[in-house]
Amino acid sequence: MLENQYAVVMAAGKGTRMKSELPKVLYPVCGRPMIEYVLDALEKTPIGKIIVVVGYRSDLVRKILEPRTHQQHLVFVEQTEQLGTGHAVMVCRNELQNHTGATMVVAGDCPMIQTESILKLFEAYSPNKKQKLLPSCILGTAIKENPAGLGRIIRNGNGEFIEIVEEKDADEKQKLIKEVNMSYYVFHTPDLLEALNYLKTDNAQKEYYITDVPAVMQSKGQSVIALPILKPVETLGINTVDEAKIVETVLQKQL
Repeated sequence: MLENQYAVVMAAGKGTRMKSELPKVLYPVCGRPMIEYVLDALEKTPIGKIIVVVGYRSDLVRKILEPRTHQQHLVFVEQTEQLGTGHAVMVCRNELQNHTGATMVVAGDCPMIQTESILKLFEAYSPNKKQKLLPSCILGTAIKENPAGLGRIIRNGNGEFIEIVEEKDADEKQKLIKEVNMSYYVFHTPDLLEALNYLKTDNAQKEYYITDVPAVMQSKGQSVIALPILKPVETLGINTVDEAKIVETVLQKQL
């Protein structure tokens, strides 16, 4: 039952490429802050708690979203230092430490997220038929004809997930892979909290990355599943003003 499932929405970033003083998640798309679309999609499910991680201009994000706290099980957690996506989940420990179900982790800047995809990912959070063990991580992936800039999903000869390789680290063969990571995760919460202890900052940005968590889990022999169930429209991200205009055009057609 989704009442025993949580969601963490990462909403602490500034979004410098948006050429705005607004927090990135408040950048307007069709007249609404883009995070509103993410929360709409989540709130159409019976998820028990939504944790919004705020940071840059957190007072403004809280003010805009405060009406939702009266209608839904929505709480805010402060990320006073923006030390990466993994760190954004780390600061949620107090909200997650007694939770034994699944936790979805998504970015607050993906307004094209679909409720149907959320439900499919949670449906996959079920015991393995042979071992009757819950998966530690389920990644929602997508097939994208032009995967430039996105992390590629690497599978073995049996089609099983091996790792996420970021484009800057990918070789020429891996760059041809069209299955990409869109940062939609469903984690078994106790396994997630344990894996966070092993994240390191030995990267160019000196940050903790949530993308490293699946590899940590696999190193411990835990189950990680990559499901290419996301719709093409969900590959439309927003990192620039031009990308926001593209998303606006698609949303206007849908609305």
